[in-house]
Amino acid sequence: MRAQARNNAWANHRLLNFCAGLSQAEFEQQRMGFFPSLRATLNHILIIDHFYVDALEGGTLGPAAWADREPCRDVASLQAAQSAVDDRLIAWCEALRDEEMGRIIEVQRGHRVQRERVDRLLLHLFQHQIHHRGQAHAMLGRAAPQLDEFYCWGEAHLRAPEFAALGWSEDDLWAERR
Repeated sequence: MRAQARNNAWANHRLLNFCAGLSQAEFEQQRMGFFPSLRATLNHILIIDHFYVDALEGGTLGPAAWADREPCRDVASLQAAQSAVDDRLIAWCEALRDEEMGRIIEVQRGHRVQRERVDRLLLHLFQHQIHHRGQAHAMLGRAAPQLDEFYCWGEAHLRAPEFAALGWSEDDLWAERR
């Protein structure tokens, strides 16, 4: 889960850095997808991350997470907000112990409380991210950055500049729990 949380943040970093090169009009442009634009799609990822990360941390944010469906109007503010929630998720997963995978997390759903195992909730969150990043990727067409990497051993040198921008190293990724 630790590696997956970092992979998630790395993919968000790559995608949002690419989107930073778009004009505001291109970012807001009507496109084919589950959501009508890159801005709407990427904001959806952000608000659902807020929803689930808050639940993992024991919070009760619940549906208030999506009170504003597009809280970030431009890529720069979206990058900052997504990076912050990605950092929270990484920190949470870094602190997670194997024996806690079956622990139950309470997710505030407004009219009810959903109870879900840690491992299943994290897998759901990562799948949600992958699903919607894939839609954003398709909206960008052939020029989109590659997002299907998962730390191939022989390619550390290729990811080193992006890891440096994130403040990471290969040791951070593969280090045993401290």
